[in-house]
Amino acid sequence: MKVKKIKNLTIPLGVLLFISIILNIFFYQKSKVSSNGIEVLGVIDGDTLVLAGQVRIRLRSLDAPELTNCGGPEAKAELEKWVSGEKVEIKERVVDQQGRPMAFVYVGNTLVNLKMLQSGWARFHSDTSGVRQQLKEAGDQAKQNSLGIFSPKCYQKTNPDNPQCVIKGNINKVSGKKTYFYPGCAQYEFTIIEKDLGEDWFCTEKEAQKAGFTKAETCPKNLRSYQAF
Repeated sequence: MKVKKIKNLTIPLGVLLFISIILNIFFYQKSKVSSNGIEVLGVIDGDTLVLAGQVRIRLRSLDAPELTNCGGPEAKAELEKWVSGEKVEIKERVVDQQGRPMAFVYVGNTLVNLKMLQSGWARFHSDTSGVRQQLKEAGDQAKQNSLGIFSPKCYQKTNPDNPQCVIKGNINKVSGKKTYFYPGCAQYEFTIIEKDLGEDWFCTEKEAQKAGFTKAETCPKNLRSYQAF
């Protein structure tokens, strides 16, 4: 009976030894990656990277324009400037509302998230991290200095390309509702076109409606249709 017990114990002990070896190899490789960084395979847009292993990671606490929107290509180029050919360190990884991983990305001691906000090619969005205030101040400073997407290229009070087309297509940042305003509508003068968000100018109401915008409820009711010319 005693011999039988010893034989039975040799199997789980062997399994434990094997598991121990595998774990040691795993933690060794993990520490090696942490010290040397993770290779960047590519940049998708101004806030998304592809890391070794085809892992996608978004930059935490910011949003960059879609590639098809104003500032999109510039934001991508700015991010490429900081991470292309580099190895990065990922810190404080979390998951956004759509289940996508996002984190703070470092190249050496450089926080790439901060550099993107300082450049003006990304917008700060609220986060509860320890560097929140620093990132917010960087975003505010870029806006005050009219950098990147906050320059007249994307952030417009008047239409620089066609001054005759004055209908403003606005997108609500909370609800996503698309509304247009023309001269005479309440709030028209205070509405700014932020083209990095997909907002735009239109010459006629028909154009605005075709793009998915609806007339603001504060516009005059006695005007059938507005057009610039």
